[in-house]
Amino acid sequence: MGDIKNHKLLYLKALLFLLMGTLAAVGLLLDHPNTRTALLLAITVWAFCRAYYFAFYVIQHYIDPTYRFAGLIDLAKYLWQKR
Repeated sequence: MGDIKNHKLLYLKALLFLLMGTLAAVGLLLDHPNTRTALLLAITVWAFCRAYYFAFYVIQHYIDPTYRFAGLIDLAKYLWQKR
C-alpha cells in the first residue's frame, strides 16, 4: 500500500484519530468518573505524545540524521539493529 498523497484524506485521517482518542477518553471517564482516572489518562496521553516526538523527531534530528523511518515497526527494527 502506498503513502496517502491527498491532503483531504490526510486531514480526514487526523480527524478520525482525534475522534477515536476523544471517544476512548470519554469512555474511560464515563466508566470511572473520578479525578484519579482523569489525571492518569492525561499523564498517559502526554507521555505517549512525548515518546512519539522522541521517536520521530529527536532520533532523526539529533541522534542519527541519516536514518529515516516510516513507523514504529521501522523504529523497533532500527533500535534492534543498533544493539
